[in-house]
Amino acid sequence: MDTTPVKKRKPFGFYVCSLGFSFERAAFYTAKYMLVIWIATNAASGGLGMTSAQGAAMSAYFVAATYITPMIGGWLADYWLSPRLSVAAGMILMGIGYMLAWQANSMGMVWAMIILVAIGTGLFKGNLSGINGLLFSDEKELNEAFSVQYSFVNIGSFCGTTFLVLLIKPFGFNFVFMICGLLLFIDAIWFIFNSRSLGEAGKKPFKVDQRQFESAGKKSGTDDNAPLTSGDKKRILAIFLVTLFSVVFWMVWYMAYMPAYYYFGYGDGAGFLGRANWQVGSFLVPTSYFDSMNALTCIVLGPILGKLWTKLAARPQGDMSMFKKTALGMMLVGVSYVAMVVADMAGQGHASILWLVLVSLLMSLGEMIFSPLGNSFIAKLAPAKLMGLLLGVWPLAVFIAQLIYPKIYAFLETDVPAEFQMGYGILAAVVIVLGLILWFGSKNLDKLEAAE
Repeated sequence: MDTTPVKKRKPFGFYVCSLGFSFERAAFYTAKYMLVIWIATNAASGGLGMTSAQGAAMSAYFVAATYITPMIGGWLADYWLSPRLSVAAGMILMGIGYMLAWQANSMGMVWAMIILVAIGTGLFKGNLSGINGLLFSDEKELNEAFSVQYSFVNIGSFCGTTFLVLLIKPFGFNFVFMICGLLLFIDAIWFIFNSRSLGEAGKKPFKVDQRQFESAGKKSGTDDNAPLTSGDKKRILAIFLVTLFSVVFWMVWYMAYMPAYYYFGYGDGAGFLGRANWQVGSFLVPTSYFDSMNALTCIVLGPILGKLWTKLAARPQGDMSMFKKTALGMMLVGVSYVAMVVADMAGQGHASILWLVLVSLLMSLGEMIFSPLGNSFIAKLAPAKLMGLLLGVWPLAVFIAQLIYPKIYAFLETDVPAEFQMGYGILAAVVIVLGLILWFGSKNLDKLEAAE
């Protein structure tokens, strides 16, 4: 067994990349939240006066668009573009997109914002993770590194949904979109002026294998023109299967926000159902703090779980497999739906906000168990010439989930407690059973990851 000690200090370039995610995610999650609320808020309160199902769908389109383009951006960085150039260009394009929303007075301009942010995200997201992965010489450090990176992601999310959203009431939605744009321009300046700390990482396309560690993905050699081996193909299949299974997780994970906003939440004055008590003493908790609770939990759990994965990886039997982690994540988010049902039954229209805290904790724990490790999983297993593309495949699960969950939410949408409890109770049972099936069937799937 390899007993080489893992480095404790991370290179400064790691923090350059990770903080790059913080700025971008602050803008993204603020915009995502605003779309949900703005569209479903009545016109008298400054919204567009559409239904909650339409609000859910519009937010889903925004998220979906930003989760399909990383495949294209990754392919460009594999073969044609410097990943560093891709990341910087992506930041600037996203900033321009949010600035368009600042001036938006029609849905056409909102769609233009979505398109530009999607293109920018495609150039930015997977490629920045790829660059970050190249900064480490020991593959045993990657799970911990990407878990910590995920904490930086959630620091951005937390700041956006906790503080930026408070500017909506005094200044309006458009003004906050301007702030989102400025954050991306600051992000680009931060990344470009600190690029020297990245050394050679990401200067050349990913097909030129710049990884400093030996991994399963390098067994076929460093020749970017060499054909894929049988082991390469099996490991690629493992990546696709984990991505496919995670579709179920992300479908129910994102949909959980909708009953939190529209059924339990009051929409920050928008007049939603408000079947929970959001008052804590004299403070009326903003609905967006449901998002903030998720982000805060992920910030805390990132370093803790990162240390845990490193410790488990040092065992003779190694770490828990990605298939089992995905299954565990699915089961936890299923239990979060059980908590919502119990909250509605127990609260009888005035559920304690502590139930929603529990829902967010369960969702967040499920997310943190497997989501940050997708990038690590791919960075270790992918053939070098396909690394950017496959890092772009990982977000594909979220894209597919965004196309599915609004339809399920529209089907389950109700203001009748008995219907809510039955519909979401059945959904919880289905997700938990699927998680159990994956958990007990993971033994055979794990063999793909270790294929020669």
